[in-house]
Amino acid sequence: MDFHPSRHTLLLVGSANGEFTLWEIGLRERLVSKPFKIWDMQACSAQFQSVLAKDSSMPINRVTWSPDGDLIGVAFAKHLIHLYAYQQPNEARQVLEIEAHSGGVNDIAFSRPNKQLCVVTCGDDKLIRVWDMHGQKIYSFEGHEAPVYSICPHHKETIQFIFSTSIDGKIKAWLYDNAGSRVDYDAPGKWCTTMLYSADGTRLFSCGTSKEGDSHLVEWNESEGSIKRTYSGFRKKASGVVQGVVQFDTAQNHILAAGEDNQIKFWDVDNTNMLTFIDADGGLPGLPRLRFNKEGNLLAVTTVDNGFKILANSDGLRSLRAFGNRPFEAFRSPYEASAMKVSGAPVVAGISPNIGRMDNLDRNSPAKPSPILNGADPASRSIDIKPRISEEKPDKAKPWELMEVLNPQQFRVATLPETPDQTSKVVRLLYTNSGVGLLALGSNAIQRLWKWNRNEQNPSGKATASVVPQHWQPNSGLVMANDIGETPPEESVPCIALSKNDSYVMSACGGKVSLFNMMTFKVMTTFMPPPPASTFLAFHPQDNNIIAIGMEDSTIHIYNVRVDEVKIRLKGHQKRITGLAFSNSLHILVSSGADAQVTTNDTLSIFAFSLVSHLLSSFCSYVCGPPILGKRRNRSLYKCQLGRLHQETQGFSLILTKIAC
Repeated sequence: MDFHPSRHTLLLVGSANGEFTLWEIGLRERLVSKPFKIWDMQACSAQFQSVLAKDSSMPINRVTWSPDGDLIGVAFAKHLIHLYAYQQPNEARQVLEIEAHSGGVNDIAFSRPNKQLCVVTCGDDKLIRVWDMHGQKIYSFEGHEAPVYSICPHHKETIQFIFSTSIDGKIKAWLYDNAGSRVDYDAPGKWCTTMLYSADGTRLFSCGTSKEGDSHLVEWNESEGSIKRTYSGFRKKASGVVQGVVQFDTAQNHILAAGEDNQIKFWDVDNTNMLTFIDADGGLPGLPRLRFNKEGNLLAVTTVDNGFKILANSDGLRSLRAFGNRPFEAFRSPYEASAMKVSGAPVVAGISPNIGRMDNLDRNSPAKPSPILNGADPASRSIDIKPRISEEKPDKAKPWELMEVLNPQQFRVATLPETPDQTSKVVRLLYTNSGVGLLALGSNAIQRLWKWNRNEQNPSGKATASVVPQHWQPNSGLVMANDIGETPPEESVPCIALSKNDSYVMSACGGKVSLFNMMTFKVMTTFMPPPPASTFLAFHPQDNNIIAIGMEDSTIHIYNVRVDEVKIRLKGHQKRITGLAFSNSLHILVSSGADAQVTTNDTLSIFAFSLVSHLLSSFCSYVCGPPILGKRRNRSLYKCQLGRLHQETQGFSLILTKIAC
């Protein structure tokens, strides 16, 4: 099963008789039904025709959507894959029929190496193959010594790669070249295993079953190729009893779900103990297959009578009710919140014991929905149908659209309430990332926080000039006061940065850098005493413990808060650092430094580093001169080739294409 990447109630289902169907869950309607048939028997190999003559059955092993939701991929248990073009609302047009492997095609996924949409397959012939949209084979990866069970295409920075697992328990990784496997690990249980990434692409999980029937769900440390944590909660099987392979999925970077013992079991990704389990009102097989939609508010689960059930949290129920054609019933779960042993992490605490149930579909429908998990905010990604490759979530930021405002009535002004401080100049202003607050750093080195309340005048609780925010302070009365040091305030360069989750703020006003807890205003730590003084600060977007600090002496320090240590010192500027920014998509740090004429002659440096040490080494830096046009700082980073030596192949390079600033 696989949910559409953007139409979150559209479910693609493959069956054992070779038919795939497309369901609109909200309407409980089957939109498309495509029974199996061979499109061009003459193009099929003699081997395949012979196999088909002996046994004409053609079960479906996997179904999947392309990242844009325009194509449907179907992998069959014998030789073939089919690609269809989906045209809303109820048409699927034949596109490609490929005899992809000798034997069963065990998995299928879409990928986009070199920005070219491709199909990746694996099969009983121990091969992984990559096909273009004309049906031509681009790559064929050899190296597994047993049938390949699953594939997981992904990318880090500009590096595209594929993880694969085989039924002898081997995990390998491949770049899109002919240089062979880059890694070779043993999967826990050493049998059938599937891998997937979290929705944000930063965490790697695998789940599988041993030949003895024991299941294993783990998170991997990619950089070391080792297991980071092992999740508990699977039942120890009787010796020699193997019913199949456990299937799993992950949702919204926070929840793992797996099907076992006629139940769905749930974990918080940061806690190895099982969070809770449900039986979905019964009717589940011993090892149910499952699939979250991309928003994580619907979960499809297979049933013993060859149907499926739809589970939903409260957001999912609201989206289903929006279709408005049939009522939805609700009932209480037998599992109360106290029985879940919730530890208090925000996403886990949000798990509610409320359960909802959809009405039955048409009696003739194989889909028989029932109880619904009101779980955490999970998201799409299943091990049943391979995890979505990271191209599913490209940066969709649009260019700035400037608009000239001529009517003064279009402006709104709100003046923030006064604070107990002695009057001081505001030297830095910063909105919280959630959009509900405003931080101000004064020339007296004190930070103040204002928050917008959610009320009738401001239902969203977001920043607006129509409502005056309230000055906020913890009950302790603490204020966020920075270390001043010996530098006169008027000569210091104030700087401030906020962590991505709004939990921490760091700032400096000529003295040490102070790290504050945003809930308590307590100083967590201070570091980097002058000289030289800090002039610009930036949190790493994925790790609050990694901080970039621009200095008055033109250097940049990469500082690890956890170990209280400067890990890297970067040089490339002539004057103090005036700006730092991490890129989420390229994993680069861009910095600007001031020279004698800051407004007309900034120098821009770019420092690039990798997070995948098995594919790249750790760090390198280049200076890409100062192309300045007149007095406008119209900087452009021209094409930089950042060479890296691969730890094994000694011949890998990362290319950053043109970056416009």
